[in-house]
Amino acid sequence: MDALSELLRAVKLSGAVFFNAVCRAPWCFLTPQSKRYSAHVATEASHIIVFHLFSEGRGYVRIGEETTPLVAGDIVMLPHGDGHYMGNGNPGEIIDAEPRLAELLRGKLELMHVGGDGEATHLVCGYLACEERLIQPVLAGLPRVVRVHLRSDAAGIWLENSIRHAVTAAVSNAPGAGVVAARLAEVLFAETLRRYLLQLPEGRAGWLAGAGDPTVGRSLAALHRRPADPWTLDALAQEAGVSRSVLTERFARYLGKSPMAYLTDWRMELAAEALRTTSRSVMRVACDVGYESEAAFNRAFKRHFGVPPAQYRRTARPVPERASPASRLAECPTVDSTPAEGRSSIAAQAK
Repeated sequence: MDALSELLRAVKLSGAVFFNAVCRAPWCFLTPQSKRYSAHVATEASHIIVFHLFSEGRGYVRIGEETTPLVAGDIVMLPHGDGHYMGNGNPGEIIDAEPRLAELLRGKLELMHVGGDGEATHLVCGYLACEERLIQPVLAGLPRVVRVHLRSDAAGIWLENSIRHAVTAAVSNAPGAGVVAARLAEVLFAETLRRYLLQLPEGRAGWLAGAGDPTVGRSLAALHRRPADPWTLDALAQEAGVSRSVLTERFARYLGKSPMAYLTDWRMELAAEALRTTSRSVMRVACDVGYESEAAFNRAFKRHFGVPPAQYRRTARPVPERASPASRLAECPTVDSTPAEGRSSIAAQAK
């Protein structure tokens, strides 16, 4: 079973490719925090992750004092939405992308040409939108910059070529090309996380490291696949093929909490997402996340969020009209982080 796949099914990613350019050295962009994208994209997701694919040439991404060099075949993601500089060489002027965000995000993918007359870098940029609270287990263990190389095997090369083909098709207005590019952006995100997981060193903690551990990974996959099941520590340990004590120890090592505490937290996040985005009754939501009693669900939800479910829903984003109370009886089955340096200093340090 695949814990990462199971979690991403619940997260409900939506993606897009929005920038396609040949940049000739020297060049440098200042890209704003990803939260600035929200006003210009057709999504109510609370978090946006920006990615950049270098399909030709080289460059760098810089956040604060941290510079990550990039070469052709690299995909770099900014999982926490940091503002960043990206370029190659020492340009006389840094291009601020924020004033053009609306145009870029709503426009077409025509090939653009920017920069000077030096080394060429082909750059494809996109974003993934998601609900931050649902993907937080993954984000919490990621650095500010995630870089993986796609040309180390046939699968990565195929994915890179597929994205390039989809972008080319979108430029020529081929039917459905934009949708294909968007879906490939979602695949690219999952593949980047998978490759990052595989290159994690021994001894690392966090959700992704736990997903890569055979015992914790099997347990996480089971919990995310069937969160409403009547799980007990004994049942989960049997699923993982280890003793209760081993399972508890490994969860504490990787995730800093017990298996049952993790399950409760995940159920509450799923419930909150349902309350924010659907018209399902509180009782139906309670059933969907494994509670047979609305009262027990209300107590657990209030402990987690500080308010009962009904109040949480009223203060969350609007949802369609709810089902009538009479229908509830049959619903439940019985059983600006902008980098600190000024633009001129960044340009001077670019290499």
